[in-house]
Amino acid sequence: MKKLIITVLIALSPGLLKAQSEGDQLRQEGNLLGAVKAYKEAFLQKPEDQKNTYRLASTIALLYQMPDSAYHYLNIALETDSSLWVLADTDMISLKEDPRWKDIEEQQLRKYQLAHGPLKDPEYARELLSMIGDDQALDYYIDMAKGYFAKNGTVPHWYYPLGKMKYDIAAGNFERLQQLLQEKGWPDYSKVGKLAADALLLAINHHESDAVREMFVDRIKEACLAGEGSCMEYAKIQDRILVNKGELQVYGMQFRYGKDRKLEPFPVENPEYVDQRRKAIGLEPLKVYLKRKIDFDWTVEQKND
Repeated sequence: MKKLIITVLIALSPGLLKAQSEGDQLRQEGNLLGAVKAYKEAFLQKPEDQKNTYRLASTIALLYQMPDSAYHYLNIALETDSSLWVLADTDMISLKEDPRWKDIEEQQLRKYQLAHGPLKDPEYARELLSMIGDDQALDYYIDMAKGYFAKNGTVPHWYYPLGKMKYDIAAGNFERLQQLLQEKGWPDYSKVGKLAADALLLAINHHESDAVREMFVDRIKEACLAGEGSCMEYAKIQDRILVNKGELQVYGMQFRYGKDRKLEPFPVENPEYVDQRRKAIGLEPLKVYLKRKIDFDWTVEQKND
């Protein structure tokens, strides 16, 4: 009992919580070196804290400078992790050219299948997971640019090359996905798992052409309703098609900057019934989603037929 009490006290150490909170704040502000220092302090206090150790590894990876250190902490963080998230984590993009990344992919796919059962096509899953990471590459730095815009009202000059690089990545991803679709068919959840299946939808949603989204939206909806695809991504794609046509969105998934430079949803068709439409495809109420996603207060009273 005494040992248990001591363990609980260590877990709730104010110093540990302060270091982790400081690391999160510094990372959000763009001070990656400061965040690494804070997470390391927390690691020294509680090396078995998997979440903190993973955060430390991913922050080091964002620096693009210390791959050995990033891999050191990443392997510690993944010792008891049987998920596939790391294979899709955009923060790890700088590590993917290293030969050690192949080992990470293989070990996580092995552990995932031991824990959750075999995938019908694990190699297809691996490629799709890699594409999620590629598709969202540079997002941390682009988020820093968005923060700069929200604060200063101007787009920083260093955003433009990042935007071009992200555009090129998305184009390359889509070409590869078209090949995979021809070779392996539609990536249902039962074939590649939920996380990997969402890679295709991300690539479609981020493609420059609405013609591409319109080409696939019915198939995406079909998978959503069958429980074999993401209804969240379907809603985003459907709303993006509508917004880009100058029409009202139906699920409230697309945002714009308002006059105060804060994000707000594009206008919604029959907004008093939006939760009824969202519930029909398994989505949470719009009020809850917008508050969590962009800290926006949705106040439209809802009705049901």
